[in-house]
Amino acid sequence: MVSSMTGFGRARAGHATHVTVEMKSVNHRFLEMSIRLPKGMMRFEDMIRKKIGERIRRGRLEVSVTIEGEGLSARRLHVDWDLLEQYKKAMEETKHRFQMPDAITVQQLFMMPEVASIEETESLNDEFEESLQEAVEAAVTMLGRMRDTEGERLHNDVQQRLSDIEGCVNAIIPHAPTVVQKYRERLEAKLKEVYNHDLDEQRLLTEIVLYADRCDIHEELVRLKSHLEQFHETLMDQEPIGRKLEFIVQEMHREMNTIGSKANDLTISKHVVDMKNHVEKIREQVQNIE
Repeated sequence: MVSSMTGFGRARAGHATHVTVEMKSVNHRFLEMSIRLPKGMMRFEDMIRKKIGERIRRGRLEVSVTIEGEGLSARRLHVDWDLLEQYKKAMEETKHRFQMPDAITVQQLFMMPEVASIEETESLNDEFEESLQEAVEAAVTMLGRMRDTEGERLHNDVQQRLSDIEGCVNAIIPHAPTVVQKYRERLEAKLKEVYNHDLDEQRLLTEIVLYADRCDIHEELVRLKSHLEQFHETLMDQEPIGRKLEFIVQEMHREMNTIGSKANDLTISKHVVDMKNHVEKIREQVQNIE
């Protein structure tokens, strides 16, 4: 089954505390994730990676998690009583030493540096973690469906281009043997013209044999047809196939180049140009297949 590496998924879960997860994926050689989590939620990163890895095999993913609502954190006043006592003693000593009449107030003491501070502690409970898992699973499911839908479009386009290439190969196969015969006719006419019809038959045969060996594209056509069959079979695999298809496309292009360079024939050259145009389009599509 063909799956694209491009897609988007978004899901929201929770009641008092709402968790929103967004995922965006693009093509990449391997599976790479960039996960942005609010402060204090880094412990959930491994769980998120595992959930995504169960569904996605290749691609570069950007994952964003946001939380809204009450009860996300608990605030607690912290008083450094030892420091406060030192400030008080220092103030009393100052009053005594300089005979100052002013009274020491609580407000003065609490305004002293680092005496009081507010500490925030996360209050993310089991219910929140369940909501987070639910949102991650729903978002990755949506992402997967979008990637599958795009993959189906890629599959149809690639299949059509493979069919066009096969049409070119089938047109070349019966035409290839005539290349040598046409060359013989051209060469024979030229030699007769040069030697005033006094033609050296042995030399003509030798030249034709050499040319026939150089322009024989039978093996290349056989290999190209084999690559096309392998491509079709790979499209049916259930595992990620993108990298394997890239290799097959590379081999197809190699055979097409060889056919074009060996067969010095206008008709074959036109078919080769068409095939190379289709295989380049396939290469572009394959780069986005998981």
